[in-house]
Amino acid sequence: MNRNPFRKNTAGPGSGVGAVVVGGDYQGLGIVRSLGRYGVPVTVIDDERSISRVSRYVTGHERVPELRDAGETVRILIDACERLGLHGAVLYPTREETVAAIAANREELSEYYKLPTPAWQAVQPAWDKRETYQRAERLGIPIPRCWFPESFADLDQIDLTSPVILKPAIKENFFYETRAKAWRVDTRAELEAVYRKAVDIVGEAEIIVQELIPGGGDRQFGYCAFFKDGEAVAEMTVRRLRQHPSDFGRASTFVETIDLPELAKHSLTFLRDIGYYGLVELEYKQDERDGQYKLLDVNARTWGYHSLGYTAGADFPYLVYRDQLGLPVTECRARAGVRWLRLATDLPNAALDIKAGKLKVWPYLKTFRGVQTEAVFSLRDPLPGLYEVALLPYLFFKRGL
Repeated sequence: MNRNPFRKNTAGPGSGVGAVVVGGDYQGLGIVRSLGRYGVPVTVIDDERSISRVSRYVTGHERVPELRDAGETVRILIDACERLGLHGAVLYPTREETVAAIAANREELSEYYKLPTPAWQAVQPAWDKRETYQRAERLGIPIPRCWFPESFADLDQIDLTSPVILKPAIKENFFYETRAKAWRVDTRAELEAVYRKAVDIVGEAEIIVQELIPGGGDRQFGYCAFFKDGEAVAEMTVRRLRQHPSDFGRASTFVETIDLPELAKHSLTFLRDIGYYGLVELEYKQDERDGQYKLLDVNARTWGYHSLGYTAGADFPYLVYRDQLGLPVTECRARAGVRWLRLATDLPNAALDIKAGKLKVWPYLKTFRGVQTEAVFSLRDPLPGLYEVALLPYLFFKRGL
């Protein structure tokens, strides 16, 4: 830790009430910049080499051994609070496992931090994708056709007249082992083979087989919100035009805000049903076969492209900060037509797609016109972008970018 950034906490922005961002990748950097513009002192806690640590807006940085174990994460957060005097800071997690750790230990951690993470009852339906799909179906929200096999024998019930994907119900263990979000399956033999591999990683109870919805990035959408008391205080709807990897993306690489009220309708229904509070992203894909927008995922945290909101008129992390301090928050909606890009993953991914004949060079380059927000590079805060370039080999081998 460089230094203790916290003065005596008082009532508002610039007064010393700080924030702690857990995870300092580009997603955490967006939170740092959102709060730092208003003079909020920000500490970053991370278990990786963090690009956020060199931001002009970071007041302190703590490198810790690991943040994957829930008990260890809670211990680290409490220790940092007591050792560094961070009492009353607003705590922002950026990864699913950190969200789960905070939600499950909310009562204990609330003695140390302000927590915009909701209770476990609201997080669990997003954390466990079996619950996500079953609840959505009960609420009349369109979803892809799903199967939840509990044994090898159950595979016989799965319809393979069209491609399916196999993915985990709780993605963290699967992702850290495979670096994949899902596996595509076209034949019965492939299904049996990948099922055995998945069982070895996550066990039989955590496997989902789901129909593969056809279509590319032009059919991928997201609804993002700061949700409170049954309503969206701030909201943003986007088309997720490109992702990394292209087939089953772990993260968006090129996003544009749009107007699509239908997504808000389904999303608000889901969030009201689980009694949600805080920042959230719901991912959808439009099925070209029936035109329906089908729910794919719910992320109970900041999402990778949330910094797009600042440019489009919905500064999500700062709105949450104000709300946690009991300050007025004005309702807002992101305007359409604003573009966000993460060049470090978009460019190499596009090169692979161009080589494979899935993308043409000139149409790809034309999409750069009008990009208002780059995930990392900023003339007002240039060091994180330069640091990321230096870290590219590390990021590639650590987590495939």
